[in-house]
Amino acid sequence: MGGRAMSGMLRRTAVPVAILLSVVAYAALIASGSGVGLSRAITNVTGILMTSTAGVACLIRGRRRRGRSGWGWAGVGAGCLSWGLGSVVGAWIESVEGREVPSPGLAEVGYLGMLLLIVTALLLFPLGRQARIHRLRSIVDGLMIACSLLLVSWILVLRPLVEAGAGSSLHLAVLVACPIGDVVLTTVVLYMLARLRRARQDAAPLMLIGVAMVVIAVADCAFTYLTLHGEHPSGGLLDVVWFLCFALILLAARHPGMPVGAQIDGDDRVDRPFAVMVPYAAVLGALACSVVSYALSGHSDQFYAGCRSALILLIVVRQLLTLLENRRLTTDLEARVGSRTDELRTSELRFRALVQQSSDSVAIMAADTTIRYQSDSVERIFGLRASWLVGRRLVEILDEEGRPRLVEAMTAALREPGAAQIFELPVRHNDGRLRLAEMTVTNLLDDPAIQGFVLNTRDVHDAKELQEQLMYEAYHDSLTGLASRALFGDLLASALGGSDRTDVAILVLDLDGFKEINDSLGHAIGDQMLVRVAERLREAVRSEDVVARFGGDEFAVIVQSATARCDAEAVAGRIGTALQEPFQVGERELRTSASIGLACAGDADDAGQLIRNADLAMYRAKNAGGDGLAAYDETMLAGLVERLALEEDLRAALTRDELALHYQPTVDLRTGDIVGFEALVRWHHPARGLVSPLDFIGIAEATGLIVPLGRWVLTEACRQAVAWGAGTTRHLKMAVNVSVRQFEFGDLSEMVAEVLAGTGMPAEQLCLEMTESVLLTDTDENLTQLHRLKALGVSLAMDDFGTGFSSLAYLRRYPMDILKIDRSFVDRLGGDREDEALVRTIVQLGRSLGMVTVAEGIEHPAQLAALRELQCDLAQGYLLSRPVPAGEAEVLLERGVQAVGGEVLA
Repeated sequence: MGGRAMSGMLRRTAVPVAILLSVVAYAALIASGSGVGLSRAITNVTGILMTSTAGVACLIRGRRRRGRSGWGWAGVGAGCLSWGLGSVVGAWIESVEGREVPSPGLAEVGYLGMLLLIVTALLLFPLGRQARIHRLRSIVDGLMIACSLLLVSWILVLRPLVEAGAGSSLHLAVLVACPIGDVVLTTVVLYMLARLRRARQDAAPLMLIGVAMVVIAVADCAFTYLTLHGEHPSGGLLDVVWFLCFALILLAARHPGMPVGAQIDGDDRVDRPFAVMVPYAAVLGALACSVVSYALSGHSDQFYAGCRSALILLIVVRQLLTLLENRRLTTDLEARVGSRTDELRTSELRFRALVQQSSDSVAIMAADTTIRYQSDSVERIFGLRASWLVGRRLVEILDEEGRPRLVEAMTAALREPGAAQIFELPVRHNDGRLRLAEMTVTNLLDDPAIQGFVLNTRDVHDAKELQEQLMYEAYHDSLTGLASRALFGDLLASALGGSDRTDVAILVLDLDGFKEINDSLGHAIGDQMLVRVAERLREAVRSEDVVARFGGDEFAVIVQSATARCDAEAVAGRIGTALQEPFQVGERELRTSASIGLACAGDADDAGQLIRNADLAMYRAKNAGGDGLAAYDETMLAGLVERLALEEDLRAALTRDELALHYQPTVDLRTGDIVGFEALVRWHHPARGLVSPLDFIGIAEATGLIVPLGRWVLTEACRQAVAWGAGTTRHLKMAVNVSVRQFEFGDLSEMVAEVLAGTGMPAEQLCLEMTESVLLTDTDENLTQLHRLKALGVSLAMDDFGTGFSSLAYLRRYPMDILKIDRSFVDRLGGDREDEALVRTIVQLGRSLGMVTVAEGIEHPAQLAALRELQCDLAQGYLLSRPVPAGEAEVLLERGVQAVGGEVLA
């Protein structure tokens, strides 16, 4: 960093140092007295080089600038080159032709051209914007400067020239033109420098040019004076001065100046002292020169008197403009003060309104809690009048329990100026109610406008109550008032965080048969029953146990003790006993039981895993028939992992053609003919082999995979039926099982219609079999779906009839065509007459409702004979045929079941 800084400084100072050295060398060479001819030649050559270099540098700088600034620099460069051109002409005449430079001549044209170009260039530079009155005053200032300089020039140069009458009129005019041009140049320079302090654009370079122009003007006057008296030798001291002036211009062109983005351009309302004093300084200088001249010569002329009169007039005009400007400034100042006063008044009124209407009470207290100011909002918030509070000590107004908190907060705030303390304490309302208030006390003792403590008080009583209510609702079940799952999880995590994890056990229980009660009797009855169950659970557990409702009909209990497992088993036993008594809900007497899972903290890493273990145990109890307790063991987790793996394989099986359909024939018991088939899905797993439907159908229903699986089965069964001639050569009915989950996902009737249309299967030859759960779940929606299916023309069969909650009312309400007698009734045929009577009742019931009856699960000839005697319509079972692949089923169609089954129907 240091090396780079030093290098940059050397680069910036190299040009100024070189220019200074060249000026010193030039002056030394002139002073050495090397002879008139040599001095003149050196003066001419070096002067031309310097003016040309300065001019080119200004042109380059002008090209790099934009707008008026660029044109200004270009004008300065052109002026320098014009001077240089005049110098070239003069040098040629003196040094080459060896004669005196004629006057007037081309040399004077170059010199006068320089004055004209540089004056124009200086006026092109962008200066600060001014108001109209400022511009008028600037013009007057310029006229004052010009008149003063003209008077001085008249006394020192012009009058002697006119009186001498040197040469021809043209010669005299050229000699007079140079001082007048210098006056104009000096005036423009001073005018520019006066405004340059405000604009600040290229300030340093332009100041260098201004200094150079003033020096050139003085040198020109000296040159004219010496020429008038014939005393100016070429190569003298004035050439050094001119060389120095153009060196300054070169230095200005090489100066970095201020970046364009940093320019300040605005309307200054107050002039700088320099800009104000320059015109008066010029006038004073002119007056001093005139006084000295009058004292020496003893006379004055009309030009002299006219300049003085003009100066007096300009001074008067300037004073009038100054008065007008001061008046304008005064008016603006009064307007600004008035506007600021209005703003302060409006701000004060706004602040007062905000304080009075704020939801906070604002007070200012002394160090002894004496209230010096109190906002009126305190009456709206606490019913207390502000005038009554002012002058009283707050510690005397507060109740005893709140006083120490206030003193403690003020003491803490005293430690640091501006410190604030926030605390809550009870404040008694004017009507006697005790309200919780949040107070903020701020130490502003060092603030001269406050010199006390600022106390902001707000009533947070209702907000606190609402917060506590929301917190309670978030952590408690709204129906039963028991702990929610969230609170249960927090309390369980806290219990597991103790030093001994073996003293924690939990129970997770699910009500048996509650879904059927809720669906059949309605949610209102179900909710009332859940409330009764919650009451019995509270009574069954110990006082230190936590009871929670997870949702639906699932509950949980935390048992924490040194013998947690034994105590949990005892609690589970009391729960089971408590639920045995029937529940009186309205006019109904309802019964339920609970499947309970038990898990201990020693078998889990965290609360989530412990709840999962209890869930697995609960499902084990439910699968065992319910109304019992099952404790978690590691094999349950292995079973869950196996179930998840099977679920993943089943998803893949739908896309890998691992599924196939087997067909079990349905036989007419009167004729022995095959009238249809039931399509049954089979899964040929590449690693597990043949997977039983009992292992994967439940998984498919639980995960929703039953929907795509059911569509595939329906499509494949319809396609096969059409291939066997359904709708053309054979009147063959194809039966397909439908799960209750298929009613829940999408429009089942729409899906069936799409499959029928896509396969060409006649609707009247398709039979959809469903269990009684379809009738008990979302009854209105499912009834609508069944009517849509009937509208398509398909047949509907109730499978496993007699094992559920079906009643005659359900059978009359739902549009069923076929009753399938469950195999559990068929198994008992050929023995007890009561079992036979039950099957007879089902057959007669179906006949009375116009429904076809189908007996399934026939395995013995005695069962077949009994069903024929009871006039059952159709039959299925291993005695007739097992479910077989499509090829074997086609053989059955051709030969009949007698050829395969051993004449069992003969």
